[in-house]
Order: sequence, then structure tokens, then C-alpha cells
Amino acid sequence: MRNTAKLTTAVLAAGALTFGLTACGSSDSDSAGSSDTSGPLVVAASPVPHAEILNYVKDNLAKKAGLDLEVKEFTDYVTPNTATEDGSVDANYFQNQPYLDDFNKKNGTHIVPVVTVHLEPLGLYSHKVKSADALKSGATIAVPNDSVNEARALKLLAANGIITLKDGVGNEATPADITKNPKNLKFKELEAAQTPRSLDDVDAAVINGNYAIEADLSPAKDALVLESAKDNPYGNFLAVKDGNEDDPRVKKLAKLLTSDEVKKFIEDKYDGSVIPSF
Repeated sequence: MRNTAKLTTAVLAAGALTFGLTACGSSDSDSAGSSDTSGPLVVAASPVPHAEILNYVKDNLAKKAGLDLEVKEFTDYVTPNTATEDGSVDANYFQNQPYLDDFNKKNGTHIVPVVTVHLEPLGLYSHKVKSADALKSGATIAVPNDSVNEARALKLLAANGIITLKDGVGNEATPADITKNPKNLKFKELEAAQTPRSLDDVDAAVINGNYAIEADLSPAKDALVLESAKDNPYGNFLAVKDGNEDDPRVKKLAKLLTSDEVKKFIEDKYDGSVIPSF
């Protein structure tokens, strides 16, 4: 998401589904978190797997821990942060550190991570070919259009020898940073939630793990190429507005999300498509 217009577009596009990923700190009163810890802890989350994991906690662990938990689902990557910033929700669970760093910088928000829970490996999928090697010259690949996930997608392709990127390129990489493209691949930038729907219209698509699962794709089984979990910086975490890290409700949820029970739930339910990061 390289500019405000792109963020707005992402929200509008995701709205068709329901409502449309160094945190910036501040010492002024605008960045201070709310001190009201009464009532349920309201957490914004992507439907899969985040809300599913939270609802497992709500249904099986929260009551015993004395936590009143409410889960609100969002299908875009913008609203959960803006809602956390303005206090509409108390926390969110959907994003990774590179995305959050980029979001805070570009939007002046003050969201901070609390605890990392899981990794959703990014993958390349296709309805038209059964291997990355089978992609034809001039093939079109859909990639997420926000800056962090687009760079992540391009790095996935580079790691698998499909393209070569400029040395030292980081989380702002775009197709303009491709130095070698042997198959003359073309890239179609789409809002991340739309990439699974593009599979009948493009030759392949790089899809975020949560959206792949929602589309009945198994990252562990269906991806032509898949991110490695080793030393992966894209683990998804529980996040709050700066100042709310010590909310006792948040601390209870952080402990439950990194419990042995949740680890087993993730491993059993997602069979390698979602990987515990604790």
C-alpha cells in the first residue's frame, strides 16, 4: 500500500466481502492507550485462521482464565488497525511486523505487537499449471498490491529461481526491481483478498495463507512453491494500541494464545498450512 489512495481502494474492494500487514511511538496523549479495562476484550481478526483460533480460545479456555472475549471479523488488512487506533476495538490479530511497520509509518498510527502466534506461509497457486516450471513465456501472475505483501510475493518467486531481484531490495520491492525475468512474466496487482478469485483469469497467483485457506486451498499441499518457515519474519501476532500492552485482559489473551492447547489446535486443524510460532 504505497499511498493513501491505494489504502482507500483496498478498503472499498474488501468492503464487497465484509468491510472492505519499527512501530511508531508517541509520548503525546493521542498515542496513549485507553485505561478502561472493564467489559469484554474486543479483538478484530481476519476470519481464517485468526478468528477461528480466537473463537477456540473463547469457547474452550477464556472462561476458566476469567477472560470475557469478543471476536469481530474483518476481511481487509486496513480496518483492524484503524479500529484499534480509534478505540473501536481493543486489539487485533491478523498481521506481521513488516506490514505493521509500513502501516504505522504511512498512517501515523501507534499499533504495537504483543505476542507472535503463528505463521501462514505465502504460496504460488495455479488452476492452469501443476508446477512453477510449467509456466509459459509471457504468463501473468497476480500478486498482492500492498507494498509489503507484493515485496514478499516477489521474494518468494526469487527464492525459487523464477525471477531475480535487485541486490538488497527490501519490503518496498516492486516488479520494477526485477533484474532477470527469463519467462517474461507479467504481474497483475490486486488487493490481497482478491487474489484467490483471480486464479481462473491469470496463469498463477501469489496468495496469502489466510486467503488461500478461505478459498479451500491447502498451502501445504496445493502451492506450487511455498515460503519456508525457517527464520521467517512474517509471523502473525496479537497487537494493541501503544499503551495498552499492560491491560490485564490483553495479558490473559496473550498467555492463552501461546498455550499448549492452542498449539495443538493449530497443528491439528491446519495440518501445516498454519504453523505455530511459539
